[in-house]
Amino acid sequence: MRLHVLALNPTDSVTEGFLPAARRLGLDVTLLTDQPAAHRAAYGADTSVRIQECDVRDFRAVVSRLSAGRPPDAVFTNSDHLQVQAALAADYFGLPGKDWRAALRCKDKAETRRRLAATGADTVWSAELPADRDPADTLAGLDVPFPCVIKPREGVASEDVVRAEDPADLAARAKEIRANRPGDALVVEEFLPGELLTLETLGDGTVRHVLGGFRTTLSPPPYFIEERLTFVPAHPAPVVAQVLAQLDALGVGFGACHTEFVLHEGRARIIEVNYRAIGDQCDLLLAELLGLPLFEYILRTHLGEALPAVLPAATGRAARLDYPYARQAGTLTAAPDPADLTVDGVRLAYRPLRAVGERHPLHRTNRDLLGVVRAIGPDDDTVERAVTSFLAGRTWEITP
Repeated sequence: MRLHVLALNPTDSVTEGFLPAARRLGLDVTLLTDQPAAHRAAYGADTSVRIQECDVRDFRAVVSRLSAGRPPDAVFTNSDHLQVQAALAADYFGLPGKDWRAALRCKDKAETRRRLAATGADTVWSAELPADRDPADTLAGLDVPFPCVIKPREGVASEDVVRAEDPADLAARAKEIRANRPGDALVVEEFLPGELLTLETLGDGTVRHVLGGFRTTLSPPPYFIEERLTFVPAHPAPVVAQVLAQLDALGVGFGACHTEFVLHEGRARIIEVNYRAIGDQCDLLLAELLGLPLFEYILRTHLGEALPAVLPAATGRAARLDYPYARQAGTLTAAPDPADLTVDGVRLAYRPLRAVGERHPLHRTNRDLLGVVRAIGPDDDTVERAVTSFLAGRTWEITP
């Protein structure tokens, strides 16, 4: 069977998760991308994937490319930026896939808020700052509640997401973001207090499984860098029900979905919905922790196969991921090598996310991550000791 994968830059989710799963399923894989050289470099000697250049951000180019070859059996992407394009292409060829409307509601954060409000699922004060207008002109007519959050309407990975405390702060943040993203629309919305959590789901359009979630530790405000994610086997049932109701309002239910929400005084409110598998190696940890062929299951849904009615429950083990990240711009001059260790029953893996010798500006986003520590062990305390000890024994040096 022929699987076509849409991708921008190479990611661990695709390179270490979905492509090996496709090989295990015996699929004939073609990867369409606007960055073919980067993918060829990432896959090295592996020639099992055909790489074709394509303007994957344009669904018309994708359809044209697919029409020129043998008909696909599945069209798939794990990119936030390409869910609508993949959904439209799958629909064009009559293949299983996500509803493109639901994909759009998740990608467009202004539309997310409008849809949730229109269906009565949740109402958050928000306003869109159009791309063709000076943000200051739009903000002048708004009664913004403070503190608030300003962010790109279609951004990802906390990029240019900032908390603002007052009108002057908001105006300055808007000007700064617009300078970075001159053609992007922005969204301003009320700051939602509470504990930041995630819900990971997997569905085939009929059955939907909740795989658990994570508790997220963030950097100090005003930015939102993810420093640590701790696995939560099961959120309280009323909390899960609230989040699922909001996902239903958006039309989400096919394939993998990673939902970020806050919990405050028993009320769960969505921050954003990433209609794909969780990234930053959390998906790799989740598959190992749950003992599931997670990536195969996700691909099978796009091949039209039903998921099992019941999935194994979480194993009772603890898990977390820690992300050392840059606090200043400069060149990474020293960093640990990849490592795989077992310490006091904790399986620990470290993978660098930035190569020694690379020079980067300070983004104040997840793009500042230097590496990731994945750890699975018998309980939270043992895992914490192992990770803390590992991090304490390593150094990351950045030369301005």
